[in-house]
Amino acid sequence: MLKFPQDSPDFNVALSMSVVLFGFDGDQLQLLLARSQRDPFKDALFLPSRYLEATDELMLSARSMFHGLFGYDDPEIIEQLKAFGGVFRHPMGRIVNVASYALVRKEDFLAEKWESHGMQWVPIDRVPDLAFDHNDVVTYARERLKRRVKRRPVGFHLLPSEFTLGQLQSLYEQALGKTFDKRNFRKKLFKSPLLTDLEKKATGGEKGQHKGSRLYTFDRERYQRMKSEGYDFLF
Repeated sequence: MLKFPQDSPDFNVALSMSVVLFGFDGDQLQLLLARSQRDPFKDALFLPSRYLEATDELMLSARSMFHGLFGYDDPEIIEQLKAFGGVFRHPMGRIVNVASYALVRKEDFLAEKWESHGMQWVPIDRVPDLAFDHNDVVTYARERLKRRVKRRPVGFHLLPSEFTLGQLQSLYEQALGKTFDKRNFRKKLFKSPLLTDLEKKATGGEKGQHKGSRLYTFDRERYQRMKSEGYDFLF
């Protein structure tokens, strides 16, 4: 049974952790949110979170959430952000929240897991007012994602295993909050050796894939080899 430290009569300070979980449905960059079942934020949306015990290790606890709550194997991209420790950030007492962000490929995600916990995906540009200070956490995570996308090919970890260039451009535009010229965007991409042309075309049955568009995949093995040699993905 989940324990809430504020229920203890000698409660003073506690630690919690939250995960900003980014996903891409083929068309929209999204964020996974949960719905609170407790006052004073009952029915409000918030980031998937848990309280930490005295012996819990931060990153191991973050990864364990993917098995218990999300039904997802360890994400390839998960990174600690920072601690959010405003004195009055939690109405029930002093709780310092250590936030992380992670990227998942939604086609690998077990929907029945997060749906059973009342979680839902929300487009990144339509995130509502969240409980606690979680809007601040989301803003911080989005800025971190922007920096990572510019220097590392982390966006490929959000895309389906087979994607179109249109999907790739849409994802990068949403992640970076800017619009790219289609021709210049593709010219830059084709300079990178990390795209593999699958020599087949989309049927139009997948969200965000227009019928007849060429399909590509990300060459992870080549990227790992190049990264070990000092390759830096600049976008």
